[in-house]
Amino acid sequence: MITVEDWALIRRLAADGVAKAEIARKLGISRTTVLKAIASERPPKYERSPRSTSFTPFEVRVRALLDETPEMPATVLAERVGWSGSIRWFRDNVNRVRVDHRPIDPADRLSWSAGDAAQCDLWFPPRKILLEDGTRALLPVLVLTCAFSRFMLAVMIPTRKTEDLLLGMWQLLTQLGAVPRRLLWDNESGIGRGKLTEPAAVFAGSLATTIKLLAPRDPETKGIVERRNGFFETSFMPGRHFESPADFNDQFTSWLGTANARTVRTIKARPVDLVEVDKAAMLPLPPVVLHLGWRNHLRLGRDYYVRVDTSDYSVHPSAIGGRVDVTADLEKVRVRHGGRLVAEHDRRWARGMTVTDPAHVHAAAVLRRAFQGRDPIPVGDPELELVRDLADYDRAFGLDAGGLS
Repeated sequence: MITVEDWALIRRLAADGVAKAEIARKLGISRTTVLKAIASERPPKYERSPRSTSFTPFEVRVRALLDETPEMPATVLAERVGWSGSIRWFRDNVNRVRVDHRPIDPADRLSWSAGDAAQCDLWFPPRKILLEDGTRALLPVLVLTCAFSRFMLAVMIPTRKTEDLLLGMWQLLTQLGAVPRRLLWDNESGIGRGKLTEPAAVFAGSLATTIKLLAPRDPETKGIVERRNGFFETSFMPGRHFESPADFNDQFTSWLGTANARTVRTIKARPVDLVEVDKAAMLPLPPVVLHLGWRNHLRLGRDYYVRVDTSDYSVHPSAIGGRVDVTADLEKVRVRHGGRLVAEHDRRWARGMTVTDPAHVHAAAVLRRAFQGRDPIPVGDPELELVRDLADYDRAFGLDAGGLS
């Protein structure tokens, strides 16, 4: 068999009028080979004739199973067809024939208009973050990328539960200063699987936007934000160390400012230059979204603690037996009784912690001694007084309802 170079040379010499016998003599090949090369419009290609292998007797049965179940694992196929040889050799042959049985899924090229959509996703940085109790954990980062401008925002959050996901989205939208007309999500359980969770639906209604859950196997519609996740791991993470989630957020926010000023190849522009055009076509940001975050209404028991996520927080024991309102965001846990603030703590991101205010322990000891008849409750003891109602301060500064016009 002649080489591609000889094939090209034969055709060039023939085109120059050199006799076929002369071409055969110069190249040391037969005249028949010269005739075949001149007649062939394609360069020669070596093709090995198919040979029977140990997999050949099983191939028809494997293909029949793949017609019915294209993603059936090779180990299951081997069991079904009675294969007893090398599983690696069998898997290599299955992978070769599997491509003929997978359904075709064309990928369209999508275009995005200004203000139309933001793609949302969770990124898990491949490094554990130091928490308050000295342990380390892999924490989710909520990433929001505006589809038109490619402008990126992100924040690390404690959990992937609905309350924290919505708090994170509200924080990022507040930073953006506008609301895209659509927020695109995969089927994240905290947002919804097939159907939005009730809090997510309320959140979308409060913003007058739409949270769209994408269908399975639709990576193109959310490919922009997913490619950013890989970009973060190669461009942001290397060589960095983080002392806390807050330290991670500070470093990441600072780096995003630089990343958003880089030219994006696909749009040939910098996100920071397009974001104002994007925002101008978005919906206005409402002043506040009600019922956001962790909320609970319960009767405070003798064990004067309330639970938020997996951690317990102490409450002033004077509220024992009464109904209290518990609220929490990404940073604070607050408890109110009758409109008065009876507890405020920094929220802990570590799991299973017990957070105690020493003043609450002291007040509990005083109340316990009084209940047992050993000591009376001190009159005017500031440790036993609840925080004043905000309305008291309004009246003190002449801002009570009667003084407003």
